[in-house]
Order: sequence, then structure tokens, then C-alpha cells
Amino acid sequence: MKKLVTSIFAVALLGACQPSRTADENQEDTTSTASIPVPTDNQLTDEQKSEGWKLLFDGANMDGWKTYQGKENDSWEVVDGTLHCKPKDAAKKRVDIHTVDQYGDFDLVFDWKIAPANNSGVIYRSTEEFEQSYLSGPEYQLIDDKGYPDKLSPTQTTGSNYDMNPAPQDKKINPPGEWNTGRIVAKGNHVEHWLNGEKLLEYELHSPEWQKLKAVSKWKNAKGYGASSEGFIDLQDHGGEVWFRNIRIKAL
Repeated sequence: MKKLVTSIFAVALLGACQPSRTADENQEDTTSTASIPVPTDNQLTDEQKSEGWKLLFDGANMDGWKTYQGKENDSWEVVDGTLHCKPKDAAKKRVDIHTVDQYGDFDLVFDWKIAPANNSGVIYRSTEEFEQSYLSGPEYQLIDDKGYPDKLSPTQTTGSNYDMNPAPQDKKINPPGEWNTGRIVAKGNHVEHWLNGEKLLEYELHSPEWQKLKAVSKWKNAKGYGASSEGFIDLQDHGGEVWFRNIRIKAL
């Protein structure tokens, strides 16, 4: 009996000598991978997959893209989950890149941001017949509207069908260095340009109005401009810095 009492006393004494646990220590350790934010850029949701969307850039490599006419290039790179076109002085072999696949009727969505005073564009239904992609494919203009060093006409501002159809001057747009979301919907000859969830403009390729605009534009002598019913999705290297991510397309 004396031995049992001694044992109980020893256990109690040992417990008393242990440092008391704080309230935080008494809580279950909830640190796990579930508490770490899951990347959502350059991925499709299950709903988007079921709707027929296709991811054109996975954030890790340039699979599915090639340079225009296979030209040498050192201006495009993948960095921090974006397709990045380097600043003016950071590359010497500059050229557009475009999708390996060609698209006719489609809904294209893409996030983009541009450096101050810079210029780029997304060109659609382009071919490789001519020296430059814009001689065949119409261009959704991306530019620093306020900070670009050259004077811009209304048809040369962001979201415009470059040198053809002007985007509204009061459009909702985030400034250089911040992300915007562009969208091009092309079905037959009907095309729509969207920016940050709002439709900017629409036009009909080869309509009488379109022909009139072309006749007084930079494309008046470009016989192949807008002529192809399908072609590449082209990201323009205009000699300056621009980023793209979350590029997805759905065939219509």
C-alpha cells in the first residue's frame, strides 16, 4: 500500500513540474496544405471544361505556341506564370508568337497588362503569307492610351479594331502595370471586342461599312487583311513590354 501511494505521489509531482500548455498549444494543429492558397491562374474550372473551353497557356511553358514564320526570337519568355514580352532593350530578335492551331469561329478570353508607354495587340485569323501577321489578321489593340509617346487616333486606343473601329473613350480600363481582361468573339463575319466584362464594339467583316473603313486605313493596300476565315491567334511583339495569362478559347 505504501508503495502504491508513493507511485501516485511521484506521478502527480512529475505532472506539476511540466510547463502548462497555452490555449494555442491546446488547439489542434490546423497547419496543412489546405490552408495554402491554391493557384487559380492558367487553369480551367470543371464548369469551363464542360462548356468546351481550351487553355492556350499553362503558365509553365510555351507548348502550343511558335514564332511567326519560325523566325528566331529572344523577346518572349515564361516568367511568374505569364507569357512575357521583354522590354525594348532586353531583346534583339523580336517577333510575334502565335498558336500552333488555327481557329475560325471562337470566343477568346485573355488577361493582359502592359508597361507604361508601351504597345501590343492580339491578332486573330492571321496567316503566315505576309511579312507581318497584321497584314492578314485584324488586331485587338493593347496600348498605354494616356502615356504612349505618339499621338493616338481613336482607332488606335486599347480595345479598338486597330485603325478601323474605335473603342469608346470612356471604357473601363485599369492603368499600365495592372491586369485587364480582353475578349474577342468571332463568328462568321461578326466580331465583338470586350474589355473587363463590357462590350466595346462590334463589326462585320467585308460589309460595305468595313470596306469603306479599310479603304482609308493602313490596310487599304493589304489584300490579305481580314481575308481568311480561320487562322492563328497572334500575340504581338511591338518592341515593348507586355504580359499575358489565363488565355483560353472556345470554338463556336
